[in-house]
Amino acid sequence: MIHSVFGAPSPISSTSPIETMYALVDCNSFFCSVERVFHAGLRHKPLVVLSSNDGCIVALTPEAKAIGLHRGDPIFQVEDIVKTHHVEVFSGNMYLYAAMSKRITSILRHSIHQVENYSIDESFCNLTGYGGHFDLVGMMRDIGRKIQLWTDIPVSIGIAPTKTLAKMGSKFAKQYRGYKGVCLIESTAQRRKALSMFDLSDVWGIGRHTLECLNYHGISTPLEFADKSEAWVKSHLHKPGVQTWLELNGIPVIDTSEVVRRKTICTSRSFGDMVSDLASLKAAVASFSASCANKLRADGSAGKTVSVFLYSNRFREDLPQYNNTASVSLLLPTSDTMELTQAALRVLSAIYHPNILYKKAGVVISDIVSATPMQTDLFDTIHNRQERNSLMNTTDRLNHRYGLKTIRLAVEGTERQAWMVKSDHRSPNYLTDITQLLTIRI
Repeated sequence: MIHSVFGAPSPISSTSPIETMYALVDCNSFFCSVERVFHAGLRHKPLVVLSSNDGCIVALTPEAKAIGLHRGDPIFQVEDIVKTHHVEVFSGNMYLYAAMSKRITSILRHSIHQVENYSIDESFCNLTGYGGHFDLVGMMRDIGRKIQLWTDIPVSIGIAPTKTLAKMGSKFAKQYRGYKGVCLIESTAQRRKALSMFDLSDVWGIGRHTLECLNYHGISTPLEFADKSEAWVKSHLHKPGVQTWLELNGIPVIDTSEVVRRKTICTSRSFGDMVSDLASLKAAVASFSASCANKLRADGSAGKTVSVFLYSNRFREDLPQYNNTASVSLLLPTSDTMELTQAALRVLSAIYHPNILYKKAGVVISDIVSATPMQTDLFDTIHNRQERNSLMNTTDRLNHRYGLKTIRLAVEGTERQAWMVKSDHRSPNYLTDITQLLTIRI
């Protein structure tokens, strides 16, 4: 029997037609939950995770919300609350969070054939065909328990005929304990009740402009939107709005599994401290170029155009202001770290202006294509590309095994530098760096 909170149980029939069903597995307060995994004494205590350069709160626990903290609060403005209530503060560590995300994905793929990572803390699972053999709620609840047992990360799961409804179900599962972590939206009655209880602004796919349009026409709930005629929706909304309307009516049309190749890849940072010397900027740009190259190789892509930008501090009107961007096109698309970095440094030297305190820099790779075998060029100055590709692959494997930046270009430097982002409260990379493994004293 399938037990649904929205209605009476419905029997499983092996003879019924195969119905499309999705599950959305959402990790609860993911960044904070990961920090709690490695700091067990922080359970049920207020905790926040900060943005780049330890600027604003980007994640917080329910306990932190209860004392008046909010997502987006600049940390310097809430220092009194943090001190008074002994709030634990952590710098964001995306490497640690990504490593834990991969472990959760691995658990899901052990039990479900089609699993798609939608974000670092959300995964869609295609359950089509599973309903004829399994109690979907029981099955996903068991998987949720396994995730928490093996990673200590709590999850909320929504199950529905469309991805939009599944995301809605996961929010219900997170909000109401009675669902025991899993909310099923299956029948028409369940769907309509869910739509009547949900906030229109929280519906996946409804942005600010769509919300304003719907509110203007007197639509205040997802149910009122779903009850509009197809002709009305097509005459007032663009394609994404029509797709959302169809999904709310139980018709799956959104295919997020089709990964569109990125048009550009960018790595940029606001510096921890302003820098003016060319050597420091070269180290920063080289590091950003290496990051872009890593992303290209991970995507199986290659880029042909390299752009570099420099920004001074626009908030310091007492200082000289200077912003500039320039690009260079390579002979062939590449994902070679050395080739991309050399190009980026040439661009940097061309736009660098002395006597300026720089606050931000970045590298952008564009004209991206598939890295499948490409036509060579007679005038290519790199004659050992195959060996260079093998070197890049070996470097990636070593960095994956022993920690990011174990092997790096010399120009990046080895010591902490002024341009690096502030991360005074960052947890070690327990899962990706062998030198930072968690030590337990007995």
